[in-house]
Formats: sequence, structure tokens, C-alpha cells
Amino acid sequence: MLDLAGAGPADLHIDLGCGDGRIAIAAARRGARALGVDINPIRVAQARAAAAAAGVAARAAFRKEDLFATPLGAAGIVSLYLLPLVNKLLAPRLRSELRPGSRIVGHAFAMPGWAPAAHEVVDGHQVYLWIVP
Repeated sequence: MLDLAGAGPADLHIDLGCGDGRIAIAAARRGARALGVDINPIRVAQARAAAAAAGVAARAAFRKEDLFATPLGAAGIVSLYLLPLVNKLLAPRLRSELRPGSRIVGHAFAMPGWAPAAHEVVDGHQVYLWIVP
């Protein structure tokens, strides 16, 4: 996902529904600033511990937060591993809050009504990239 998005040190990466934090941690390892949000406080605690263990806690933060309430405007990259309905509900916010050229990467599920700029199959998994117009 991060390769497809071209993630690097200049990026602020937001992972919506971050789970155990692995994507945000991988972005931080690439030098990006990363923020993971998840509604489950146990997953947020796991993500914080994993970031500390990986030595990237200074670059990767995690919050217990509803992904529909997360401010997105500063992100250069947003990652999603969410069901199609959630992607569809988020699409208008992604288009209106993110700057033109911001990248959205999704794992497994497309975003209904928004054709991806790129689509790859990686190790049998669907990966999508959308670019905000």
C-alpha cells in the first residue's frame, strides 16, 4: 500500500481504522509522520506498544477516535482497510477535506463510485490508489 502511494518523509499519513498499527508504523519507518485512529481502545494500546517496540513512537501517534470525526485536511496519504459501505460513506469527506493530489490507498475493497487511479494485486490482495482531484 505504501509503495503504491509513494509514501516518504514529506508525508503525513493517516490510517483510518488502524487496528494494530502496522501500516502507520511502516509509514513511520519510511520517515513519514503517521497517525492511526481506531475506535477500539485495546487496538490503540496495542498500536502504541508496537510503535514503541519498533522505535518509531516519535513519528507514529495513535488515538481512540471515530474515523468519521478524524480531521483529514493535513494528510498527504490516507490508508483504509474498511468495508465498501464505510469507504462509500467516507468518499465525500476524502474528496472535500483532502488537498488535490493527496493519495488514498485501500486494501481489499474498492470505493464505490470512485474509479481508482491504480489497482494492483499484491500477494493475492487487492490494493487500490485514488488521487484527490
